[in-house]
Amino acid sequence: MSTLEAPTVAVRENAPVDGEPCALLKLGEVVLKGKNRELFEKRLADNVRTAVRPIAKVDVIRRHGVFIVRTKDASVELVDRIVQRISDVMGIVWVHRAWRVGKDVASVERAALELMADREGSFAVRSKRRDKRFPLTSTELDRQVGGKINDVYGNPVRLKNPDITVSIEIDRDEAFVFSGGVPGAGGLPVGMSGRALVLMSGGIDSPVAAYRMMRRGLRVDYLHFSGMPFTGPESIYKAYALVRELDKFQGGSRLFVVPFGKAQQQIKSSGADRLAVIAQRRLMLRTGELLAHRMRGAALITGDALGQVSSQTLANITALDDAVELPILRPLVGMDKSEIMDQARKIRTLTISELPDEDCCTMLAPRRAETRAKIDDLRQIEKRLDVNELAEQLVESVQEHRPVYGDA
Repeated sequence: MSTLEAPTVAVRENAPVDGEPCALLKLGEVVLKGKNRELFEKRLADNVRTAVRPIAKVDVIRRHGVFIVRTKDASVELVDRIVQRISDVMGIVWVHRAWRVGKDVASVERAALELMADREGSFAVRSKRRDKRFPLTSTELDRQVGGKINDVYGNPVRLKNPDITVSIEIDRDEAFVFSGGVPGAGGLPVGMSGRALVLMSGGIDSPVAAYRMMRRGLRVDYLHFSGMPFTGPESIYKAYALVRELDKFQGGSRLFVVPFGKAQQQIKSSGADRLAVIAQRRLMLRTGELLAHRMRGAALITGDALGQVSSQTLANITALDDAVELPILRPLVGMDKSEIMDQARKIRTLTISELPDEDCCTMLAPRRAETRAKIDDLRQIEKRLDVNELAEQLVESVQEHRPVYGDA
């Protein structure tokens, strides 16, 4: 079995004495936060509790660089579900389902034997002592437990690239024994970097942009522009499904939907011609800025990638930045499409994004879009439209939804 896989261990009659299945979380860059580290860890612990609340009420015990997650009447199956859910929580790099056992060699040996039962292949034992008062050194504990496994099961020891790694961690009050684990999401705890608003299309890019900014500690809300009343509700269903999937990374997500069709029609009637796409996007940003101010958001987030489409040239991106005062974060700006699709596949939004719908950005768009938009020309169009008043009207028409991860 690969060490990246969470082992499935059956509960046996010779289960570890006084053993308890629990989740052991390894933190990432949170441990580098110096004097602010406690604030990051408290936020991360809260996020863990919130994420697993639909599964079980848990205690999160903070130790140096490690969280221990325990729940009453824990079973292997319940802890496995908790481990899988926690793996999506930002700020954690590894999640292990471990046996929590007594802080003595006999208990550690019984737990290690339980983990190795019926498993074939070479193995190694890796010990770590967070409590240096333990009577055996890490090397001595490795040898003693490894020798016991070899005596009972006959598995060969291989210290370099073993098939199975049995990990032992000696803590302040107990020991933890585990094999394998689930990679975590990494990054910073959501909420530590403030709040921002994602302009969420139904495409591949904006969900990935949202994910990458959540991973940097931003709590995000989502703004979707539908083509209604000139299109059906398909794009709204898609945006809802995308936000529901992304909600696993933060919880409490909000999706705001604006019917944008009539505003697009006004832009087309204004004589914008080849500037229509950029004029539409500037109006979207202005609307997003107004909404962000209401929810105390400090930035807007888009899925722009430099040169990916004609509206995302450097000149056009500059023209978009001119529309608002809030910073526009573009986490995908230097990525190519294959990289973005790989990320979308990993976070499980790609299949949803590929569903057919009528994108409001292409509705009423000119046959050829301007690649070198001039800001003065765009301002003249917006003056004819009274774009500030139009943005206010769009914000007033917003509908709020709360997609929850795991809901049917």
